[in-house]
Amino acid sequence: MTDRSLPAPAPDPVSGPVPADAPPPGVDGPTADAWTALGGPAALLDRVSFHGPDAVLPSRLPVRRLARATVAACSLAAAELAALRSGGPGSGASGSGGAGSAGTVAEVRIDQGAVATAFVSERHLRIDGRAPVAFAPLSGFWQTADGWLRTHANYPHHRDRLLTALGLPVGTGPERLAAVLGEQPAAVVQERAYAAGALAVAVAPVRELALPLVERRTVDEAAPRPLAPAGLPADGIRVLDLTRVIAGPVATRTLALLGADVLRVDAPGLPEAEDAHADTGFGKRSTRLDLAAPADRAVFEDLLATADVVVTGYRPGALDGYGLAPDEVLARRPGLVVVELNAWGWTGPWSGRRGFDSLVQAGCGIAVVEAGADGRPGVLPAQALDHGTGYLIAAGVLRALTEQRTGRPGSRHLRYSLAGTACWLLEGIAPTADPHVLPNEEPYDPARWITETEGSAHGRLRHARPPIGYAGAPADWSRPPGRWGTDAPVWR
Repeated sequence: MTDRSLPAPAPDPVSGPVPADAPPPGVDGPTADAWTALGGPAALLDRVSFHGPDAVLPSRLPVRRLARATVAACSLAAAELAALRSGGPGSGASGSGGAGSAGTVAEVRIDQGAVATAFVSERHLRIDGRAPVAFAPLSGFWQTADGWLRTHANYPHHRDRLLTALGLPVGTGPERLAAVLGEQPAAVVQERAYAAGALAVAVAPVRELALPLVERRTVDEAAPRPLAPAGLPADGIRVLDLTRVIAGPVATRTLALLGADVLRVDAPGLPEAEDAHADTGFGKRSTRLDLAAPADRAVFEDLLATADVVVTGYRPGALDGYGLAPDEVLARRPGLVVVELNAWGWTGPWSGRRGFDSLVQAGCGIAVVEAGADGRPGVLPAQALDHGTGYLIAAGVLRALTEQRTGRPGSRHLRYSLAGTACWLLEGIAPTADPHVLPNEEPYDPARWITETEGSAHGRLRHARPPIGYAGAPADWSRPPGRWGTDAPVWR
Protein backbone atom coordinates (compact mmCIF):
# COMPACT_ATOMS: atom_id res chain seq x y z
CA MET A 1 0.00 0.00 0.00
CA THR A 2 1.26 3.47 -0.86
CA ASP A 3 0.22 6.93 0.23
CA ARG A 4 -1.70 7.19 -3.01
CA SER A 5 -3.93 4.20 -2.31
CA LEU A 6 -7.05 3.90 -0.25
CA PRO A 7 -6.84 1.47 2.66
CA ALA A 8 -8.68 -1.81 2.47
CA PRO A 9 -11.73 -1.70 4.78
CA ALA A 10 -12.33 -3.91 7.76
CA PRO A 11 -15.27 -6.34 7.60
CA ASP A 12 -18.50 -4.37 7.84
CA PRO A 13 -20.18 -4.86 11.23
CA VAL A 14 -23.37 -2.94 10.51
CA SER A 15 -24.63 -4.06 7.12
CA GLY A 16 -28.14 -5.36 7.37
CA PRO A 17 -29.31 -8.71 6.02
CA VAL A 18 -30.16 -9.02 2.36
CA PRO A 19 -33.22 -10.93 1.21
CA ALA A 20 -32.63 -14.56 0.38
CA ASP A 21 -35.03 -14.54 -2.56
CA ALA A 22 -33.36 -14.15 -5.94
CA PRO A 23 -34.40 -11.44 -8.44
CA PRO A 24 -36.73 -12.53 -11.23
CA PRO A 25 -35.09 -13.59 -14.52
CA GLY A 26 -34.32 -10.77 -16.94
CA VAL A 27 -34.07 -8.06 -14.28
CA ASP A 28 -31.41 -5.39 -14.84
CA GLY A 29 -28.35 -6.48 -12.84
CA PRO A 30 -27.28 -3.14 -11.36
CA THR A 31 -30.86 -2.35 -10.35
CA ALA A 32 -31.10 -5.72 -8.62
CA ASP A 33 -27.76 -5.06 -6.91
CA ALA A 34 -28.90 -1.70 -5.56
CA TRP A 35 -32.35 -2.96 -4.55
CA THR A 36 -30.88 -5.97 -2.76
CA ALA A 37 -28.34 -3.79 -0.92
CA LEU A 38 -31.27 -1.70 0.32
CA GLY A 39 -33.09 -4.80 1.58
CA GLY A 40 -35.83 -4.59 -1.02
CA PRO A 41 -38.04 -7.61 -1.77
CA ALA A 42 -36.89 -9.21 -5.02
CA ALA A 43 -40.47 -9.85 -6.13
CA LEU A 44 -40.91 -6.14 -6.86
CA LEU A 45 -38.04 -5.94 -9.34
CA ASP A 46 -40.20 -7.08 -12.25
CA ARG A 47 -42.09 -3.78 -11.90
CA VAL A 48 -39.06 -1.95 -13.36
CA SER A 49 -38.47 -1.20 -17.04
CA PHE A 50 -36.34 1.27 -18.99
CA HIS A 51 -36.91 3.30 -22.11
CA GLY A 52 -35.50 6.35 -23.84
CA PRO A 53 -32.13 6.95 -25.50
CA ASP A 54 -29.18 4.70 -24.78
CA ALA A 55 -26.64 7.19 -26.12
CA VAL A 56 -26.34 9.07 -22.84
CA LEU A 57 -23.55 9.53 -20.30
CA PRO A 58 -20.93 7.92 -22.59
CA SER A 59 -17.79 6.71 -20.84
CA ARG A 60 -15.51 3.69 -20.57
CA LEU A 61 -17.19 2.74 -17.30
CA PRO A 62 -20.91 1.78 -17.19
CA VAL A 63 -22.13 5.16 -15.93
CA ARG A 64 -25.44 4.97 -17.78
CA ARG A 65 -26.27 1.69 -16.05
CA LEU A 66 -25.28 3.05 -12.63
CA ALA A 67 -27.35 6.17 -13.13
CA ARG A 68 -30.51 4.45 -14.26
CA ALA A 69 -30.17 1.75 -11.57
CA THR A 70 -29.96 4.28 -8.73
CA VAL A 71 -32.97 6.19 -10.03
CA ALA A 72 -34.85 2.93 -10.59
CA ALA A 73 -34.15 1.77 -7.02
CA CYS A 74 -35.32 5.12 -5.67
CA SER A 75 -38.44 5.08 -7.86
CA LEU A 76 -39.29 1.52 -6.79
CA ALA A 77 -38.82 2.44 -3.11
CA ALA A 78 -41.13 5.41 -3.66
CA ALA A 79 -43.74 3.22 -5.36
CA GLU A 80 -43.49 0.67 -2.56
CA LEU A 81 -44.12 3.29 0.13
CA ALA A 82 -46.81 4.96 -1.99
CA ALA A 83 -48.70 1.64 -2.05
CA LEU A 84 -48.49 1.50 1.73
CA ARG A 85 -49.69 5.11 2.08
CA SER A 86 -52.58 4.66 -0.34
CA GLY A 87 -54.69 2.98 2.33
CA GLY A 88 -56.13 0.60 -0.24
CA PRO A 89 -56.35 -3.20 -0.22
CA GLY A 90 -53.06 -4.99 0.03
CA SER A 91 -51.21 -2.09 1.64
CA GLY A 92 -50.33 -3.98 4.80
CA ALA A 93 -47.27 -5.98 5.77
CA SER A 94 -45.78 -8.76 3.74
CA GLY A 95 -43.31 -11.45 4.65
CA SER A 96 -40.57 -9.90 2.51
CA GLY A 97 -40.84 -6.48 4.13
CA GLY A 98 -42.55 -4.84 1.16
CA ALA A 99 -45.79 -2.93 0.92
CA GLY A 100 -48.19 -5.71 0.14
CA SER A 101 -47.97 -7.92 -2.92
CA ALA A 102 -46.21 -6.90 -6.10
CA GLY A 103 -49.58 -6.22 -7.68
CA THR A 104 -50.23 -3.26 -5.36
CA VAL A 105 -47.02 -1.44 -6.29
CA ALA A 106 -47.10 0.88 -9.30
CA GLU A 107 -45.07 0.18 -12.41
CA VAL A 108 -41.68 1.88 -12.56
CA ARG A 109 -40.65 3.12 -16.02
CA ILE A 110 -37.31 4.90 -16.09
CA ASP A 111 -36.56 7.27 -18.94
CA GLN A 112 -32.82 7.18 -19.57
CA GLY A 113 -32.94 10.67 -21.07
CA ALA A 114 -34.52 12.08 -17.92
CA VAL A 115 -31.90 10.31 -15.81
CA ALA A 116 -28.99 11.60 -17.89
CA THR A 117 -30.33 15.15 -17.74
CA ALA A 118 -30.87 15.02 -13.97
CA PHE A 119 -27.37 13.60 -13.40
CA VAL A 120 -25.92 16.84 -14.77
CA SER A 121 -28.60 19.11 -13.34
CA GLU A 122 -26.01 21.63 -12.18
CA ARG A 123 -24.83 22.06 -15.79
CA HIS A 124 -28.32 22.64 -17.15
CA LEU A 125 -29.23 25.21 -14.50
CA ARG A 126 -29.74 28.78 -15.74
CA ILE A 127 -30.48 31.64 -13.38
CA ASP A 128 -32.08 34.49 -15.32
CA GLY A 129 -30.19 33.15 -18.33
CA ARG A 130 -26.83 32.92 -16.56
CA ALA A 131 -24.93 29.61 -16.37
CA PRO A 132 -23.27 28.97 -12.99
CA VAL A 133 -19.53 28.34 -12.84
CA ALA A 134 -18.88 24.65 -12.23
CA PHE A 135 -15.25 24.65 -11.04
CA ALA A 136 -13.07 27.46 -9.75
CA PRO A 137 -9.72 28.27 -11.46
CA LEU A 138 -7.66 26.39 -8.86
CA SER A 139 -9.81 23.24 -9.06
CA GLY A 140 -8.74 20.54 -11.49
CA PHE A 141 -5.94 18.23 -12.59
CA TRP A 142 -2.31 19.35 -12.27
CA GLN A 143 0.81 17.62 -13.48
CA THR A 144 3.32 16.97 -10.70
CA ALA A 145 6.93 15.84 -10.61
CA ASP A 146 5.85 12.19 -10.69
CA GLY A 147 2.27 12.08 -11.95
CA TRP A 148 -0.99 13.95 -11.54
CA LEU A 149 -2.92 15.62 -8.74
CA ARG A 150 -6.56 16.65 -8.46
CA THR A 151 -7.46 19.70 -6.38
CA HIS A 152 -10.82 21.03 -5.20
CA ALA A 153 -10.80 24.73 -4.38
CA ASN A 154 -14.34 25.88 -5.15
CA TYR A 155 -14.97 27.17 -1.64
CA PRO A 156 -12.82 30.18 -0.69
CA HIS A 157 -11.60 28.61 2.56
CA HIS A 158 -10.43 25.49 0.73
CA ARG A 159 -8.68 27.61 -1.91
CA ASP A 160 -6.87 29.67 0.70
CA ARG A 161 -5.83 26.59 2.70
CA LEU A 162 -4.39 24.98 -0.43
CA LEU A 163 -2.28 28.01 -1.22
CA THR A 164 -1.14 28.32 2.38
CA ALA A 165 -0.13 24.65 2.46
CA LEU A 166 2.07 25.26 -0.57
CA GLY A 167 3.59 28.45 0.84
CA LEU A 168 1.84 30.61 -1.75
CA PRO A 169 0.11 33.92 -1.05
CA VAL A 170 -3.66 34.15 -1.14
CA GLY A 171 -4.61 35.34 -4.60
CA THR A 172 -2.08 33.19 -6.45
CA GLY A 173 -3.34 32.27 -9.91
CA PRO A 174 -3.38 28.97 -11.79
CA GLU A 175 -0.14 29.57 -13.71
CA ARG A 176 1.94 29.95 -10.57
CA LEU A 177 0.16 27.03 -8.90
CA ALA A 178 0.92 24.82 -11.89
CA ALA A 179 4.60 25.73 -11.73
CA VAL A 180 4.86 24.93 -8.03
CA LEU A 181 2.99 21.63 -8.31
CA GLY A 182 5.12 20.57 -11.26
CA GLU A 183 8.17 20.50 -9.01
CA GLN A 184 6.73 18.29 -6.23
CA PRO A 185 5.59 14.66 -5.87
CA ALA A 186 1.83 14.24 -5.90
CA ALA A 187 1.67 12.25 -2.66
CA VAL A 188 3.71 14.88 -0.81
CA VAL A 189 1.32 17.65 -1.87
CA GLN A 190 -1.65 15.41 -0.99
CA GLU A 191 -0.47 14.98 2.59
CA ARG A 192 0.51 18.63 3.05
CA ALA A 193 -2.90 19.68 1.82
CA TYR A 194 -4.64 17.20 4.11
CA ALA A 195 -2.70 18.47 7.14
CA ALA A 196 -3.76 22.04 6.29
CA GLY A 197 -7.44 21.18 5.81
CA ALA A 198 -7.18 21.65 2.05
CA LEU A 199 -8.28 19.25 -0.68
CA ALA A 200 -5.84 17.59 -3.05
CA VAL A 201 -5.62 13.91 -4.01
CA ALA A 202 -2.96 12.13 -6.03
CA VAL A 203 -4.35 10.38 -9.09
CA ALA A 204 -4.12 6.65 -8.32
CA PRO A 205 -4.62 3.44 -10.30
CA VAL A 206 -7.60 1.16 -9.75
CA ARG A 207 -7.32 -1.23 -6.83
CA GLU A 208 -9.80 -3.53 -5.11
CA LEU A 209 -11.58 -1.76 -2.27
CA ALA A 210 -14.60 -4.01 -1.53
CA LEU A 211 -16.51 -1.13 0.04
CA PRO A 212 -20.24 -1.73 0.60
CA LEU A 213 -22.81 0.22 -1.39
CA VAL A 214 -24.83 0.83 1.78
CA GLU A 215 -24.53 -0.26 5.41
CA ARG A 216 -27.76 -0.81 7.35
CA ARG A 217 -28.66 -1.67 10.89
CA THR A 218 -31.75 -1.68 13.08
CA VAL A 219 -30.97 -0.28 16.51
CA ASP A 220 -34.02 -1.04 18.66
CA GLU A 221 -37.68 -2.01 18.41
CA ALA A 222 -39.18 1.46 18.71
CA ALA A 223 -42.57 1.86 17.07
CA PRO A 224 -42.61 4.45 14.27
CA ARG A 225 -44.93 7.41 14.15
CA PRO A 226 -48.19 6.41 12.43
CA LEU A 227 -48.72 7.86 8.98
CA ALA A 228 -52.12 8.72 7.55
CA PRO A 229 -53.06 7.77 3.99
CA ALA A 230 -51.56 10.20 1.50
CA GLY A 231 -51.09 10.69 -2.21
CA LEU A 232 -47.32 11.09 -2.01
CA PRO A 233 -45.11 8.49 -0.33
CA ALA A 234 -43.19 10.88 1.93
CA ASP A 235 -46.06 13.25 2.71
CA GLY A 236 -45.83 14.37 6.33
CA ILE A 237 -42.32 12.98 6.83
CA ARG A 238 -40.03 15.50 8.53
CA VAL A 239 -36.41 15.50 7.37
CA LEU A 240 -33.52 17.39 8.94
CA ASP A 241 -30.98 17.95 6.18
CA LEU A 242 -27.41 18.47 7.46
CA THR A 243 -25.71 18.01 4.09
CA ARG A 244 -23.87 20.15 1.57
CA VAL A 245 -22.82 20.37 -2.10
CA ILE A 246 -24.47 17.60 -4.24
CA ALA A 247 -24.93 14.04 -2.94
CA GLY A 248 -26.82 14.74 0.29
CA PRO A 249 -28.79 17.67 -1.15
CA VAL A 250 -29.84 15.54 -4.16
CA ALA A 251 -31.15 12.93 -1.71
CA THR A 252 -33.17 15.44 0.28
CA ARG A 253 -34.29 17.27 -2.87
CA THR A 254 -35.75 13.93 -3.99
CA LEU A 255 -37.47 13.33 -0.65
CA ALA A 256 -38.96 16.83 -0.90
CA LEU A 257 -40.28 16.00 -4.38
CA LEU A 258 -42.04 12.99 -2.85
CA GLY A 259 -43.80 15.10 -0.22
CA ALA A 260 -41.38 15.32 2.72
CA ASP A 261 -41.02 18.47 4.79
CA VAL A 262 -37.26 19.00 4.37
CA LEU A 263 -35.47 21.63 6.45
CA ARG A 264 -31.81 22.15 5.66
CA VAL A 265 -29.70 23.32 8.59
CA ASP A 266 -26.28 24.95 8.16
CA ALA A 267 -23.87 26.74 10.44
CA PRO A 268 -23.97 30.53 9.99
CA GLY A 269 -20.23 30.68 9.31
CA LEU A 270 -20.26 28.00 6.59
CA PRO A 271 -22.25 29.48 3.69
CA GLU A 272 -23.26 27.42 0.70
CA ALA A 273 -22.69 28.73 -2.82
CA GLU A 274 -25.96 30.31 -3.93
CA ASP A 275 -25.75 28.71 -7.38
CA ALA A 276 -25.34 25.25 -5.85
CA HIS A 277 -28.29 25.89 -3.55
CA ALA A 278 -30.39 27.05 -6.50
CA ASP A 279 -29.85 23.64 -8.09
CA THR A 280 -30.38 21.38 -5.07
CA GLY A 281 -32.76 23.48 -2.96
CA PHE A 282 -35.95 22.67 -4.85
CA GLY A 283 -38.83 21.70 -2.60
CA LYS A 284 -36.88 22.42 0.58
CA ARG A 285 -36.47 25.18 3.13
CA SER A 286 -33.12 26.35 4.51
CA THR A 287 -32.17 27.79 7.89
CA ARG A 288 -29.03 28.59 9.87
CA LEU A 289 -28.32 27.43 13.42
CA ASP A 290 -25.13 27.60 15.44
CA LEU A 291 -25.15 24.33 17.36
CA ALA A 292 -22.47 25.70 19.71
CA ALA A 293 -24.85 28.47 20.84
CA PRO A 294 -27.26 27.32 23.60
CA ALA A 295 -30.29 29.10 22.15
CA ASP A 296 -29.78 27.69 18.65
CA ARG A 297 -29.00 24.27 20.06
CA ALA A 298 -32.32 24.29 21.92
CA VAL A 299 -34.14 25.13 18.69
CA PHE A 300 -32.39 22.26 16.93
CA GLU A 301 -33.31 19.81 19.69
CA ASP A 302 -36.95 20.87 19.39
CA LEU A 303 -36.82 20.15 15.66
CA LEU A 304 -35.13 16.81 16.27
CA ALA A 305 -37.77 15.80 18.82
CA THR A 306 -40.43 15.58 16.10
CA ALA A 307 -38.25 14.65 13.10
CA ASP A 308 -38.58 11.34 11.27
CA VAL A 309 -35.29 11.41 9.35
CA VAL A 310 -31.88 13.02 9.81
CA VAL A 311 -29.43 13.04 6.91
CA THR A 312 -25.85 14.15 7.59
CA GLY A 313 -22.99 14.68 5.17
CA TYR A 314 -20.04 15.54 7.39
CA ARG A 315 -16.85 13.63 8.11
CA PRO A 316 -17.05 10.86 10.74
CA GLY A 317 -17.00 12.39 14.20
CA ALA A 318 -17.51 15.97 13.01
CA LEU A 319 -20.92 16.23 14.68
CA ASP A 320 -20.18 14.09 17.73
CA GLY A 321 -19.21 17.05 19.87
CA TYR A 322 -22.74 18.40 19.45
CA GLY A 323 -24.31 15.19 20.73
CA LEU A 324 -25.17 14.12 17.19
CA ALA A 325 -23.34 10.81 17.00
CA PRO A 326 -25.90 8.35 15.57
CA ASP A 327 -26.28 6.27 18.73
CA GLU A 328 -26.80 9.39 20.86
CA VAL A 329 -29.39 10.77 18.46
CA LEU A 330 -31.25 7.47 18.31
CA ALA A 331 -31.23 7.19 22.10
CA ARG A 332 -32.89 10.61 22.36
CA ARG A 333 -35.26 10.04 19.46
CA PRO A 334 -36.23 6.35 19.13
CA GLY A 335 -37.85 5.45 15.83
CA LEU A 336 -35.74 7.89 13.82
CA VAL A 337 -33.98 7.09 10.53
CA VAL A 338 -30.41 8.43 10.68
CA VAL A 339 -28.34 8.55 7.50
CA GLU A 340 -24.61 9.30 7.34
CA LEU A 341 -22.70 10.11 4.17
CA ASN A 342 -18.97 10.62 3.74
CA ALA A 343 -16.44 10.58 0.92
CA TRP A 344 -13.99 7.77 1.56
CA GLY A 345 -15.84 5.06 3.51
CA TRP A 346 -16.24 4.30 7.18
CA THR A 347 -13.08 2.37 8.05
CA GLY A 348 -9.37 2.96 7.66
CA PRO A 349 -7.15 6.05 7.88
CA TRP A 350 -8.89 7.83 4.98
CA SER A 351 -12.36 7.70 6.51
CA GLY A 352 -11.97 11.04 8.27
CA ARG A 353 -10.69 12.94 5.24
CA ARG A 354 -12.63 15.56 3.37
CA GLY A 355 -13.64 14.66 -0.14
CA PHE A 356 -15.75 15.48 -3.16
CA ASP A 357 -16.86 13.44 -6.16
CA SER A 358 -13.98 14.71 -8.31
CA LEU A 359 -11.41 13.76 -5.67
CA VAL A 360 -12.84 10.29 -5.15
CA GLN A 361 -12.75 9.73 -8.91
CA ALA A 362 -9.04 10.60 -8.78
CA GLY A 363 -8.21 8.53 -5.69
CA CYS A 364 -10.19 5.39 -6.63
CA GLY A 365 -8.79 4.93 -10.13
CA ILE A 366 -11.67 6.30 -12.21
CA ALA A 367 -9.52 9.15 -13.51
CA VAL A 368 -6.98 6.61 -14.81
CA VAL A 369 -9.63 4.45 -16.47
CA GLU A 370 -11.12 7.51 -18.18
CA ALA A 371 -7.73 8.98 -19.18
CA GLY A 372 -7.28 10.39 -22.68
CA ALA A 373 -4.89 9.21 -25.34
CA ASP A 374 -2.40 11.85 -24.17
CA GLY A 375 -2.29 10.29 -20.70
CA ARG A 376 -4.08 13.17 -19.02
CA PRO A 377 -6.51 11.89 -16.35
CA GLY A 378 -10.15 11.83 -17.34
CA VAL A 379 -13.50 12.26 -15.65
CA LEU A 380 -16.91 10.67 -15.76
CA PRO A 381 -19.52 12.41 -17.95
CA ALA A 382 -21.31 13.47 -14.77
CA GLN A 383 -20.56 13.75 -11.09
CA ALA A 384 -22.15 10.34 -11.02
CA LEU A 385 -20.84 9.33 -7.59
CA ASP A 386 -22.62 12.33 -6.07
CA HIS A 387 -25.88 11.99 -7.95
CA GLY A 388 -26.00 8.20 -7.79
CA THR A 389 -25.31 8.16 -4.06
CA GLY A 390 -27.98 10.83 -3.59
CA TYR A 391 -30.67 8.66 -5.16
CA LEU A 392 -29.48 5.64 -3.19
CA ILE A 393 -29.77 7.63 0.04
CA ALA A 394 -33.31 8.70 -0.80
CA ALA A 395 -34.14 5.10 -1.67
CA GLY A 396 -32.71 3.86 1.61
CA VAL A 397 -34.78 6.35 3.59
CA LEU A 398 -37.98 5.39 1.76
CA ARG A 399 -37.31 1.69 2.28
CA ALA A 400 -36.59 2.25 5.98
CA LEU A 401 -39.89 4.08 6.36
CA THR A 402 -41.68 1.19 4.68
CA GLU A 403 -39.93 -1.48 6.73
CA GLN A 404 -40.71 0.31 10.00
CA ARG A 405 -44.42 0.13 9.15
CA THR A 406 -44.60 -3.38 7.72
CA GLY A 407 -43.60 -5.61 10.60
CA ARG A 408 -39.98 -4.50 11.13
CA PRO A 409 -40.12 -1.59 13.59
CA GLY A 410 -37.09 0.06 15.10
CA SER A 411 -34.73 2.97 14.58
CA ARG A 412 -32.59 2.77 11.47
CA HIS A 413 -28.95 3.74 10.88
CA LEU A 414 -27.78 3.89 7.26
CA ARG A 415 -24.28 4.73 6.01
CA TYR A 416 -23.11 5.57 2.50
CA SER A 417 -19.90 6.79 0.91
CA LEU A 418 -18.89 8.16 -2.47
CA ALA A 419 -16.04 5.64 -2.48
CA GLY A 420 -18.53 2.82 -1.97
CA THR A 421 -20.45 3.95 -5.03
CA ALA A 422 -17.15 4.27 -6.95
CA CYS A 423 -16.25 0.70 -5.98
CA TRP A 424 -19.60 -0.51 -7.31
CA LEU A 425 -19.05 1.32 -10.59
CA LEU A 426 -15.50 -0.02 -11.00
CA GLU A 427 -16.03 -3.60 -9.94
CA GLY A 428 -19.69 -4.41 -9.41
CA ILE A 429 -21.39 -3.35 -12.64
CA ALA A 430 -20.61 -5.37 -15.75
CA PRO A 431 -20.02 -3.08 -18.73
CA THR A 432 -21.88 -3.59 -21.98
CA ALA A 433 -20.15 -5.79 -24.55
CA ASP A 434 -19.15 -2.74 -26.58
CA PRO A 435 -19.76 0.63 -24.91
CA HIS A 436 -19.50 2.36 -28.29
CA VAL A 437 -22.27 0.33 -29.95
CA LEU A 438 -25.65 1.01 -28.39
CA PRO A 439 -28.81 -0.86 -29.41
CA ASN A 440 -31.27 2.03 -29.01
CA GLU A 441 -30.50 4.82 -31.45
CA GLU A 442 -33.18 7.22 -30.21
CA PRO A 443 -31.58 10.68 -30.25
CA TYR A 444 -30.91 12.39 -26.95
CA ASP A 445 -32.08 15.98 -26.63
CA PRO A 446 -31.89 17.16 -23.00
CA ALA A 447 -34.36 19.96 -23.75
CA ARG A 448 -37.13 17.36 -23.46
CA TRP A 449 -36.42 17.04 -19.74
CA ILE A 450 -35.80 20.70 -18.90
CA THR A 451 -38.37 23.18 -17.68
CA GLU A 452 -38.54 26.75 -16.40
CA THR A 453 -39.79 28.08 -13.09
CA GLU A 454 -40.69 31.75 -12.73
CA GLY A 455 -40.80 33.86 -9.60
CA SER A 456 -38.21 32.10 -7.45
CA ALA A 457 -36.08 34.01 -4.96
CA HIS A 458 -33.24 33.58 -7.46
CA GLY A 459 -35.22 34.78 -10.46
CA ARG A 460 -36.21 32.74 -13.49
CA LEU A 461 -34.79 29.21 -13.23
CA ARG A 462 -34.25 26.85 -16.13
CA HIS A 463 -33.65 23.44 -14.61
CA ALA A 464 -33.77 19.68 -15.10
CA ARG A 465 -36.96 17.86 -14.27
CA PRO A 466 -36.85 15.12 -11.62
CA PRO A 467 -36.21 11.64 -13.09
CA ILE A 468 -38.29 9.63 -10.61
CA GLY A 469 -40.40 7.33 -12.76
CA TYR A 470 -43.14 5.43 -10.94
CA ALA A 471 -46.77 5.82 -11.97
CA GLY A 472 -48.09 8.82 -10.07
CA ALA A 473 -44.72 10.45 -9.39
CA PRO A 474 -44.72 14.27 -9.34
CA ALA A 475 -43.48 15.89 -12.54
CA ASP A 476 -41.84 18.78 -10.69
CA TRP A 477 -41.22 20.15 -7.21
CA SER A 478 -43.97 21.93 -5.32
CA ARG A 479 -41.79 24.99 -4.66
CA PRO A 480 -38.64 26.56 -6.09
CA PRO A 481 -35.52 26.99 -3.96
CA GLY A 482 -35.40 29.96 -1.62
CA ARG A 483 -32.30 31.83 -0.57
CA TRP A 484 -29.84 29.82 1.47
CA GLY A 485 -30.36 30.09 5.23
CA THR A 486 -33.31 32.48 5.16
CA ASP A 487 -36.17 30.30 6.42
CA ALA A 488 -37.43 30.07 9.99
CA PRO A 489 -36.25 26.97 11.90
CA VAL A 490 -39.71 25.44 12.21
CA TRP A 491 -41.58 22.60 10.60
CA ARG A 492 -44.16 23.71 8.07
